[in-house]
Amino acid sequence: MRILSNVNLTGLLIVLLAAIFFCFHNVIVRILYSQQNILGIWQVGGFVTPTLSHSFLLLLLRMLWVVPLMALISQRLYGNTWREINQLKQASHRSIIWEALGCGFLMFLYLVLLYISISYIPTGIAITLFFTYPIFTALLAWRLFNDVPSLLRWLVIGLTLLGTFLTIPYGYGGEQQTLAIGIGTGIASGIVYAGYTVFAQRSFQRLHPVPFTWISFATTLILSILCLIIWRPNEGNLPWLAIAVGSLLSALFTLAGHVLNNWGIHLIGASRAAIIGATNPALTVVLAGLAIQESLTNIQILGVCLVTFSIALLNYEKISPSTEKNALK
Repeated sequence: MRILSNVNLTGLLIVLLAAIFFCFHNVIVRILYSQQNILGIWQVGGFVTPTLSHSFLLLLLRMLWVVPLMALISQRLYGNTWREINQLKQASHRSIIWEALGCGFLMFLYLVLLYISISYIPTGIAITLFFTYPIFTALLAWRLFNDVPSLLRWLVIGLTLLGTFLTIPYGYGGEQQTLAIGIGTGIASGIVYAGYTVFAQRSFQRLHPVPFTWISFATTLILSILCLIIWRPNEGNLPWLAIAVGSLLSALFTLAGHVLNNWGIHLIGASRAAIIGATNPALTVVLAGLAIQESLTNIQILGVCLVTFSIALLNYEKISPSTEKNALK
């Protein structure tokens, strides 16, 4: 039996920590929308109501932190970040910038939809519905790149659909319209994110992921501002300090998650990191249960576990002997 090297073990722990940070972000978003019982000790949250304009507002405040912070660390992540961004001004690179801006729009859209979903239904369920995106990624890749799904992928698609069906909160205490909005936007966010990943993967052939990601973040910030100009929040007495602190924490956890995940990918490879990242729905359920006392039925927990297992199985399929060798170097 082969023992994990120190590098592999460190990489696994780093990617797991990144996944936990992403879960913290999800829980913070839920707290911003609805009052929660933190650790069973004190009530906090519910600073904004679940409306479209407030989703734009929270996304704007998050990106106001993420964009400059990403700009500060981007050079350390990839030394040619700003040189590649400056090259996009050239006419010969016009198609690349349009692709990056288009993916920025898709990032903005899937984040808004995910925020709306988290505001209406329990965090773990919303994230599980979002994590149906590998189904749509496989179908898009089949349609656009003639990448025919293997038998294992069809099995994963079937298991993910079954897990999603079990997770949907049919007996949840909210109104049917609220449920429909939360479920619909959760699945829609996964569909849009699938499009983002497919087109981003194609863009990475001509533009490094770090400048590409910064452009996506900046595009999301600009679109959030434009949407807030059109859909202004009605309330004038929002608790701005609490919202700003929550947005800062959300941004820090998001950025730390991305940085740690990229570091982990460097140590153990993208496929192995993706398997750890697939635990996000299950980790979110556990964290939401511990931090804000969210509870799911046994059937819903089974659905979350089934979706998590399916995504991990799909990512495991991507590991090739060459990938393993590179990850072990």
